[in-house]
Amino acid sequence: MPIRIAIWKVGDHPIPLQESSLAKEELLEEMIVAAPRLLSDEWMLIGRQEDTGFGGRIDLLAIAPDGSLILIELKRDRTPREVVAQALDYAGWVEKLHAEDIAAIYGRFAPGRNLAQDFREYFGEDLDEETLNQNHQIIIVAASLDNSTERIVAYLSERDIPINVLCFQVFVNGAEQLLTRAWLLDPVRTQVSAAAAAIGPTEPWNGEFYCNYGHGENRSWQDAMQYGFICAGGGVWYTRTLQLLNPGDRVWVKVPGHGFVGVARVTGPAQPVTAFKATTPSGERPILDVAKGAKYHSQFLNDPERCEYFVPVRWLQTVPLQNAIQEVGFFGSQHTVCKPTTPKWRATVERLKEKFPDYKN
Repeated sequence: MPIRIAIWKVGDHPIPLQESSLAKEELLEEMIVAAPRLLSDEWMLIGRQEDTGFGGRIDLLAIAPDGSLILIELKRDRTPREVVAQALDYAGWVEKLHAEDIAAIYGRFAPGRNLAQDFREYFGEDLDEETLNQNHQIIIVAASLDNSTERIVAYLSERDIPINVLCFQVFVNGAEQLLTRAWLLDPVRTQVSAAAAAIGPTEPWNGEFYCNYGHGENRSWQDAMQYGFICAGGGVWYTRTLQLLNPGDRVWVKVPGHGFVGVARVTGPAQPVTAFKATTPSGERPILDVAKGAKYHSQFLNDPERCEYFVPVRWLQTVPLQNAIQEVGFFGSQHTVCKPTTPKWRATVERLKEKFPDYKN
């Protein structure tokens, strides 16, 4: 059934707030441009009302930390069939954009600014042109959601098309208007679908998970080997895909800039840093009491969206960074965890099994 939210004022006798509407639907787009985090903390806006060249304009275009693009269409007064069909049509245009096209789009959106520099400032990572626009998501923004839109989007999502709806509602609180936000589908599902649907040939997933372990200031590979974990933090975009891992799953771990460094079996679910304990000769200890090789986003200990999350693993085989395995043609992704469906991933795993013969343990 369609997304609906209700809000009450807290008190001995809770008072419901009355639902309202914006003076004009275009105001929602203007607010998003002024405050992009209304959409997501994980996306950086790079385009607005961009001409596709075949009679249409994309409302908004954003980029995610992995260089994937987010096509954002506002429903306005269009019917569900019109808005979804148009979004899919535009997606065919988006997936063909090259690095120079995307830079030019950003130049029109933010004259005088440099996409690579602003990406680095926004995400704290360098923009990798090799992974730029390898996949994309389709997001429909609506002031209300009807049954037809929900059915269409759910149908497409179940077939691994990375599409979702972000529904905004407006409520009156005295002289103020309040804006609420709710997703139709779990965003992790859309992110995973996008990661799996990289441009190029696809095939059924081979059951092997890929993990991107960002060794550096905020996490240490030596600690991970010693205390049996993989982790991520700094924002929900980085941590939400850890939810894909379940006990018994086999995961191949790569450190960017080095190569593949280990293979493990997952032994438990993802846990926030404050809950995770490491096994030591003196018993279980809080992870931050023993893992001293990095900061693990300790400044965000009490922030559930930005703190570090840990997944306990049993290492089957590991190598130090200086012996990391990397060959031309190996699969890579900036997603923390993903279920790749490309032939490159199957070929990568087959080669890694030769390099890590203890993977069956």
